[in-house]
Amino acid sequence: MQLMKSVVPTLIAGIALAGCQTAAPAPTGPQLLLTGVGRFAVFVGLSTRTRSGDHVRLRSLQVVEPGFEVDGRAFWGGWSWWDFDCAAGTADRRDFASVSEGGVEGPSVADTDPPYPAAPGGDAAELLAVACSDARAGRILTTVESAVIAGQQALAE
Repeated sequence: MQLMKSVVPTLIAGIALAGCQTAAPAPTGPQLLLTGVGRFAVFVGLSTRTRSGDHVRLRSLQVVEPGFEVDGRAFWGGWSWWDFDCAAGTADRRDFASVSEGGVEGPSVADTDPPYPAAPGGDAAELLAVACSDARAGRILTTVESAVIAGQQALAE
């Protein structure tokens, strides 16, 4: 009986430890996936994606060509929050916050335009496709700087 008393706590501790060892840590930082290249290189922030029924909210990074400046200040592009209605096929860009060279994020400026149909081939449609289908084809980048480099290379091609 004494042996049984010492085995039970050891068994419970072993199960708890095994559970801790097999749990994968949650990804930290951005998970940026290139969705399209046109006037800008556009990345979806997979780590920001939240879904509620047919509605999806996520953040995207828009990368500009190298050397882009406004008033003598260099910029990498900007972030935007989007809301998508997967059933209706509509997109609603909620804001824009510039990202200057070095990764400094500017203040967010609200976009008050109403939701609109995501036109095939446009940035909104490409983001909607990833948002609504959870497609993750392609290389996922884990820093804004690496996305800027990849985006600028894609724009140069």
